[in-house]
Amino acid sequence: MTKIKIVTDSSITIEPQVVEDLEITIVPLSVMVDGVVYSDADLKEGEFLHLMQSSKNLPKTSQPPVGVFAEIFETLGETADKIISIHMSHALSGTVEAARQGATLANVDVTVIDSSFTDQALKFQVVEAAKLAKEGADFDAILAKIEEVREKTELYIGVSTLENLVKGGRISRVTGLLSSLLNIRVVMQMKNHELQPIVKGRGVKTFKKWVNDLAEGLKDKKVAEIGISYAGTAELANEMKQVLQQFVTAPIPVLETGSIIQTHTGENAWAVLVRYE
Repeated sequence: MTKIKIVTDSSITIEPQVVEDLEITIVPLSVMVDGVVYSDADLKEGEFLHLMQSSKNLPKTSQPPVGVFAEIFETLGETADKIISIHMSHALSGTVEAARQGATLANVDVTVIDSSFTDQALKFQVVEAAKLAKEGADFDAILAKIEEVREKTELYIGVSTLENLVKGGRISRVTGLLSSLLNIRVVMQMKNHELQPIVKGRGVKTFKKWVNDLAEGLKDKKVAEIGISYAGTAELANEMKQVLQQFVTAPIPVLETGSIIQTHTGENAWAVLVRYE
């Protein structure tokens, strides 16, 4: 039986217990706050937000070095025949490219996949792949499952300030300028490796209306799973959970997103991730 291992990066938002149970390897990105470099793996819940709030400059995120990927792949290759490495969209970070370069250096069979998402939408693909790998499924079946999950996933993100996205070069400056002037809340959908604004409005009611509209649209659909992530406090995320829980049997996980995502979204941001059957 071919032994397959699953690797991902720390932009994933996932419960530690799931990582342990499914033997998933997470390669950490790093984040620099006022000249001090922190590994994403070492930051405890809430710790990064505090660092960001008190920092003079916007933190900078860095992808894992190519050599780190090569080393991790080599180590896993000692006990695995094949490795599938699934990463956040290339539009958000050079991580997937670093993984590809690391794979060429490692003396092991590695397939690198761009999830075209991040956060819990990346988790959906990673978890399904890891479950199959643990069950001993074959390589092609796992790849097919990853693609199927990707095709059936939607990622929505709400931000309360566009400042971080603009400074981090993730969206153009003009939009950013408008938001800081008008205190605009923006809901975007990540589609084809791009953050596309779908709703703009003032105040938190914009977010509440959007989630109610989403719920209306889910009534006719078969939903496999939903995840909710947040940066800042979990209050709004928990309210959203109450609206959306009716569409799935498993409790919706409400998780704090990691430092990599928080750097780009700023405080009081959230993501709703939906996977259809």
